[in-house]
Amino acid sequence: MSKTLIFTATYNEADNIKKLVDLIFKYSPKVNLLVIDDNSPDFTFELLKELKKKYKNLIIKKRPKKLGLDSAHKYAFKYAKIKSYKKLITMDADLSHDPKVIPKIVKLLNENAFVIGSRYMPGGKNKMSPLRLLLSIVGNKFIKNFIGSDGTEFTSSFRGFNLKKLKNFHFKKIDSKGYSFFMETVIKINMMGHKSCEFPINFKNRGFGGSKIPKIEIFRTFVNVLRLKFSY
Repeated sequence: MSKTLIFTATYNEADNIKKLVDLIFKYSPKVNLLVIDDNSPDFTFELLKELKKKYKNLIIKKRPKKLGLDSAHKYAFKYAKIKSYKKLITMDADLSHDPKVIPKIVKLLNENAFVIGSRYMPGGKNKMSPLRLLLSIVGNKFIKNFIGSDGTEFTSSFRGFNLKKLKNFHFKKIDSKGYSFFMETVIKINMMGHKSCEFPINFKNRGFGGSKIPKIEIFRTFVNVLRLKFSY
């Protein structure tokens, strides 16, 4: 069995999923790939079933309805621990994260407990639409300055976990819901003193379809940053 599990969650990614899966196995043929689909009405899961015939290392799971990105990531983390994977790498399913970078993340995890792809460190790029880009820049700077962190990136889901080095950490310890889940994960791992690092990424605008980030996430993230700041 592969020692590395790649994970992504899908909801209406029929236009992107085949290319993503093909690229992941092109650049990392020995990894296992777990895809959790929240009952996409655009038949994403049906495409995944066809892809599974081609790729024996593809693991697919269909949930009965849209249950949230945070719960999907918690399922993947628990699955990786139960199946004794050494490394877990998470990424978006919309082609905004480059699968070519996965081997680099695997290598970085040899020395680090946690790594995250940064759009805002030297060498990083962010090709979001102007409004999303502005919100992302402001949000990450607010988190950095308010928490007092040396990091530059808190919300990207392109990240890796060395599960052997993170023995005392689990996603069940993350209280935030929605996209705030990603921010709290970074902060808690750093507060626990685990060795981590950032690596520059070129974040592309999603391949097809529109952003699924609800507007309430801006307010929710603000509230959760305050909660974390004053709970430690």
